Amino acid sequence: MRRNREQSGQVFQRHGSWYVRYYESRVIDGEVKRVRVCKQLGDVITRGKLPPTQIAEQAREIVGTVNRPAYVANKVVQLGDFVERVYFPRVEQHLRPSTRKAYKDIWTIHLKPRCSSAWMKDVRAYHVQQWLDEIAHPGTLGRRSLQHIKCSLSAIFKHAKQQGFFVGENPVRDTAIAPRAKEPQQTHAYTLDEIRAVLSVLPEPAGTIFAVAAFTGLRRGEIAGMRWEDYRDGEIHVTQSIWEGHVTAPKTFQSRGAVPVIKPLAQMLDAHRLRCGNPQTGPVFAAGNGKPVSLNNVLGRVILPALRKASLEHLWHGWHAARRGLGSNLYSLGVSDKTIQAILRHANVNTTTSYYIKSAPADAVAAMARLEGVIPELGNNWATTQSGSQPSGAVN
Repeated sequence: MRRNREQSGQVFQRHGSWYVRYYESRVIDGEVKRVRVCKQLGDVITRGKLPPTQIAEQAREIVGTVNRPAYVANKVVQLGDFVERVYFPRVEQHLRPSTRKAYKDIWTIHLKPRCSSAWMKDVRAYHVQQWLDEIAHPGTLGRRSLQHIKCSLSAIFKHAKQQGFFVGENPVRDTAIAPRAKEPQQTHAYTLDEIRAVLSVLPEPAGTIFAVAAFTGLRRGEIAGMRWEDYRDGEIHVTQSIWEGHVTAPKTFQSRGAVPVIKPLAQMLDAHRLRCGNPQTGPVFAAGNGKPVSLNNVLGRVILPALRKASLEHLWHGWHAARRGLGSNLYSLGVSDKTIQAILRHANVNTTTSYYIKSAPADAVAAMARLEGVIPELGNNWATTQSGSQPSGAVN
């Protein structure tokens, strides 16, 4: 193989800036081609045609990396080419369908229009910061959405490093989300009163589906994936999840487990089984074609119309609010954090306490009532002080 001779590059002025021109092998349209590259070095601040020392040194450093490349030619690619040709095939192979869709939506909507043409090996933290600032500029995205975008871009560069398409520190690491980005909206957890109100107006099997969500804490995909053979010995054994027709394993290893079924819910499930002809296998909640029912269809065609008819539409806060509601309701009943973690099948108890236990106003009132028990004694001391009799040790 013939080795390319070393080059010194050409430094020149144009439109008030210094540039360096050189040749480099890059992947273009799937083929390795040797192309002429031009990079801006800095503003012209001196007279004369010769570049100042700082500009000349910068040019030598850039051209030196080409003469002694850290990349093989077929790894010098544009960011968009890497994402489409290398990163997404890996995502398709290893990640859950819902996660794959989220990553692809982030790339298509937010990242691709801004950075697909950037040469991956040249990306630095300030480039990434510019992209993140542009995405945040309209002010329509919240902090959590921006964090998801940043994490997605970081995952792209992490894989690029692993595969030799990028050398150096991940350029996303030292970037920051816009400090004025909107804070995430407060999430909701269904109270027992709200659950009773919703159940009172839902027809079957929508009522039983919502009861499973509210009294077991199963995720939406896990409810769709429930099978009669997984419901035994007073427990629901979580073995699979269904999202948009894709059958997968549960979200995490800890998600695979058994959830106890309380008696009222067991009675609802038993009645639902009889209405279905007493099946012993197959989907617990099946559509007319015998396949697992779509919970989106149940929501749009049954639950929301029933709530609107009863003027209770304001009570609906999504399926996941039922999972948060179970954690919060158990906590209000004095159940320990660790036990709630086990029921919700979280890998970390911090997830349970941070996102799935909501302190209801009634809890706050009760807590302040306990504090009130010590107030009369303090009040007597305060009243005595105000009447002119200072307690010992008071400072005049």
